[in-house]
Amino acid sequence: MTPSGSGGSAGRGQVEVTKRDYLTVDALSSEELSKVLDLAEELKRDRRQRDDLRGKSVAMIFEKPSTRTRISFEVAIAELGATPVVLNASDLQLGRGETIEDTARVLSRYVHAVVVRTFAQSRLEALASAGTVPVINALSDFSHPCQALADLQTIREHRGPLAGQKLAYLGDGNNVAHSLLKAGAMAGMHVAIGSPAGYEPIPQVVAVAEKLADASGGHITCTADPLEAARDADVVYTDVWASMGQEGEASARTMLFRPFQVNAHVMDAAKPDALVMHCLPAHRDEEITADVIDGPNSVVFDQAENRLHSQKALLLFLLT
Repeated sequence: MTPSGSGGSAGRGQVEVTKRDYLTVDALSSEELSKVLDLAEELKRDRRQRDDLRGKSVAMIFEKPSTRTRISFEVAIAELGATPVVLNASDLQLGRGETIEDTARVLSRYVHAVVVRTFAQSRLEALASAGTVPVINALSDFSHPCQALADLQTIREHRGPLAGQKLAYLGDGNNVAHSLLKAGAMAGMHVAIGSPAGYEPIPQVVAVAEKLADASGGHITCTADPLEAARDADVVYTDVWASMGQEGEASARTMLFRPFQVNAHVMDAAKPDALVMHCLPAHRDEEITADVIDGPNSVVFDQAENRLHSQKALLLFLLT
């Protein structure tokens, strides 16, 4: 039996296709990233039922709770004509000792792609290495590359070409920050990360982003001064201070992160028309004040909607 998405030997008259995984945003080239964003905009303008992926099935494995990621992917798969197969950890034998590699080999015989929301990036890498169908990172502790696609789509939608724009991210140097660093650098943006000492993005990620920025004409800044990060920004972005699994650190983090709250004072340092972004869920009056997230410059719900369109574009890129 040939795996459903195998990149193995092609039959007569068939073209052999090498499967592509999307585990970090720089799994795409800068040119491919731009093409996916172009397609996402086209799909948003013309949202209709399509049959591009008719006859295909996409497994969705969620080892972490999800609202936007799960719903947007499930709807995206269905609107492209494919069948979503939604699973959580208790639905699989992973919890009973089956290896992730064996799970990948089995799933590759049934479905045409696997979307995974998990904890360790190494689990995604193991799944992708053993499987023969594309694996998409729907969030790990290290990276959130699908969120970054929607973020760039939203900025383009409201502010036009990305190159030269400044994106300021304030808060924990987490998975969202890692993906924004790379995605912004690939697009030629100036990405400024403002984080408390000890909570900066991983140095290796910053180094990769700096190389990407060198190639694109972008620029990377990491600082412990939130106002420096926000100064003259076209976009001000934040995320929760304690992510899933860090609830026990919430009180300590609140003390450390309070100066990095996105509020009117911080927004005064940015450009007057600076967009306000948050990947949600938001804790109003913690990492961002209610007047800012609910204000006229906030695009957080466009950002959430664009998860659907950008993920449809990604699925088409990987599966057609």
